[in-house]
Amino acid sequence: MKFKKLASPYLIWMILFIVMPLLLIFFYSITDGMIKDFTMESFTLDNYKKFFTPQYLKVFFDSLKMAFKTTVICLAIGYPTAYWIFNSKSKYKSLMLLLIVIPMWMNFLLRTYAWVLILSKNGILNNFLNIFGIDPLSIIYTDKAIMIGMIYNYLPFMILPIHSVFEKIDKSMIEAAKDLGATEMQAFWKVIFPLSISGVVTGITMVFIPAISTFEISALLGGNKYNLIGNIIENQYRLVGDWNFGSAMSIAIIVIIIVAMIITNKFDSDDEKTGGGLW
Repeated sequence: MKFKKLASPYLIWMILFIVMPLLLIFFYSITDGMIKDFTMESFTLDNYKKFFTPQYLKVFFDSLKMAFKTTVICLAIGYPTAYWIFNSKSKYKSLMLLLIVIPMWMNFLLRTYAWVLILSKNGILNNFLNIFGIDPLSIIYTDKAIMIGMIYNYLPFMILPIHSVFEKIDKSMIEAAKDLGATEMQAFWKVIFPLSISGVVTGITMVFIPAISTFEISALLGGNKYNLIGNIIENQYRLVGDWNFGSAMSIAIIVIIIVAMIITNKFDSDDEKTGGGLW
């Protein structure tokens, strides 16, 4: 009971800084005015109806597609990288992980600004291509630039949880599989991959959620020419001043993210029960 009391400050913190702001956002989403102008006639679902119009649904599906592509590419790069570090016999394994973590110590905006300098017309990439007589690439302020920025910023969130799960695998299980006649590939698919599913699910969640709601990367690398749903929500609060519609979009995205987390956690729990479904 004494230890439960120690959790009270954390509970109060959650109520004040998580629950209350979410309730306030929800309140704004179902009304058509500020709190000082609130009347019983202020309640409305028009903000949600506006979100589900073709104009905003297109932006949302573009954001969903961009987040999905980013997550798939991060998984395609992150899983082999985490596995390579796990399998490495080098004494520099800790240094390899440190090199992945170090960029995260820098400010998120600074890391993204660096890519503006790299991808711009007179940036580092095009100057390098000019040396070899290659035509400059027009990448900046396109969806490709946004995806590069997302992959760079979110890739560590895919590598680290997968590697963490790899490190927990009992290597004697892999050796036992090989002793029983399994090849390297069979040992990977029958032992290693099923045991790493929880790390994959965590990585997918940690990449997909910020990718679908980002606005800094698309603003800097997209130059406001390729807006995602995060940019639309930001503009409603900062520029348009329509907090009600911005809140409705925020709640809709929160619900979608929660559903995505429930689905991924369901797959994770199913894999734990069935051993990855490969046995």
